Amino acid sequence: MELRIGEFAALFTAVCWTVTAMAFETASRKVGSVPVNIIRLVMALLLLSMFSWIRRGMAIPMDAELYNWFWLALSGLVGFVIGDLFLFKSFTVIGSRLALLIMTMVPPISALIGFFLLGETLALIHLSGMGLTISGIALVIFYRQNKNKQSGRIPEKLPVKGIIFALLGAAGQATGLVLSKYGMQDYDAFSATQIRVIAGIIGFTIVIHVFKKWGAVGNALTNKKALWLMLLGATFGPFLGVSSSLIAVQHTATGIASTIMSISPILILPTTYFIFGQKVSWKEFLGAIISVAGVTLFFIW
Repeated sequence: MELRIGEFAALFTAVCWTVTAMAFETASRKVGSVPVNIIRLVMALLLLSMFSWIRRGMAIPMDAELYNWFWLALSGLVGFVIGDLFLFKSFTVIGSRLALLIMTMVPPISALIGFFLLGETLALIHLSGMGLTISGIALVIFYRQNKNKQSGRIPEKLPVKGIIFALLGAAGQATGLVLSKYGMQDYDAFSATQIRVIAGIIGFTIVIHVFKKWGAVGNALTNKKALWLMLLGATFGPFLGVSSSLIAVQHTATGIASTIMSISPILILPTTYFIFGQKVSWKEFLGAIISVAGVTLFFIW
């Protein structure tokens, strides 16, 4: 089996997303989604700048061409500002599990945009892998969602705006990922992430100014527990997670990369079992097996 750099990078991204989803959901419930978004991006920029200074001798990617700056900045605005803003908002309205269920639309959306913008095509075996993976994820999240409804932890009727927020988040993230690949080409993935983060910070600064949220940002900066959660999320999110996702799309099709990166709900299962002692049902186990089988198809063909 040949070395699948893109697929392995996408798998590492999924691990990062597992950590960052739990950290940012908790932080957003404490201080709000908008403050979390801009603070974690500033934290990520500092981490990326230090890393780039040590690795490349420059804190800011001054060697990037205008082409890279334009398309990567656009992808940062679409992915971080539009995509993440709506995704984080959906976390607080309908919860992370249902939001992540809707986010399983990211792989097919990415594949579709990749086809029209980049001319990427997927073999039948890869489309089968995408279908299996998404089906397994959906089974796991559906089970947990129904279980939470029965226990009264979430209402029977979910707010429509929360579902719309999640759909907009999925569209934003899928489009941002494809634009990243289009603008990055062979450029360094970590420096490309820096450009995206800088654009994201500028975008959120405008959003916060327009909606007069600076007071909420100031309050968030005084919440030590939320700040630690944001730092954890920034490390595994925009710093390691986003950078590895760009490495993934550099070496494989965006549809394949986004499918593998979407298995975070599956990876959460062993975390909840071994750390929190929560039981895993046979339906969740079956969903995990189906998803793993789907992901395996990307590695062996």
